[in-house]
Amino acid sequence: MPAPVPEGHPLRLMFNALVSRTFSETLFLRDPQIISYLANLLAEFVHVDNIYRIRNARGKPLEEVAEMLMEGDVRLRATSFSREREVHKHIGDFTLFWTGVYPEALRMLRAPTRKDHLIDYVSRGKESYLIASTFDYGPYKDEAPLLRRLSANFELCMYGLNLVRQRWEKLSQSTYRRATETLMDQGPTEG
Repeated sequence: MPAPVPEGHPLRLMFNALVSRTFSETLFLRDPQIISYLANLLAEFVHVDNIYRIRNARGKPLEEVAEMLMEGDVRLRATSFSREREVHKHIGDFTLFWTGVYPEALRMLRAPTRKDHLIDYVSRGKESYLIASTFDYGPYKDEAPLLRRLSANFELCMYGLNLVRQRWEKLSQSTYRRATETLMDQGPTEG
């Protein structure tokens, strides 16, 4: 598992600012827990290993929701209820990430040759967050209400993450343009 992006890292700060601004000012969803959760999700999923962190018993990363569903079912492969919760929470994160941040990838993720071909990522993500939220005891008690709200607001969060992506792309374009202008203003250097 890769090391997390540190708290004060510019990338994490950018995600925090973009998510906060988008959800508070554009979508009027002023839920600090959802905002923090989504900003952390983006920072966490910078590492592709975290996107595919659910592994089977042999240690193979699971890349499809259909595989994760089997892994997260105590009647099939989940070795405990904690494992079931972990997998369902991840399915919620996984589907929200792909449907919100990179919806164009769904065509490949749900191609006819893949197990996920018939899986509706939106309804599956909502349901998985809801399942994970039913673990409302012990160490999971505090996060359960947040997971219920993520389930209830899945489509809004999905739309908001897409707006966040558009904003970071605009940000990167303007940064590139400013850097190019700065270099052009300096002219060629004598060698």
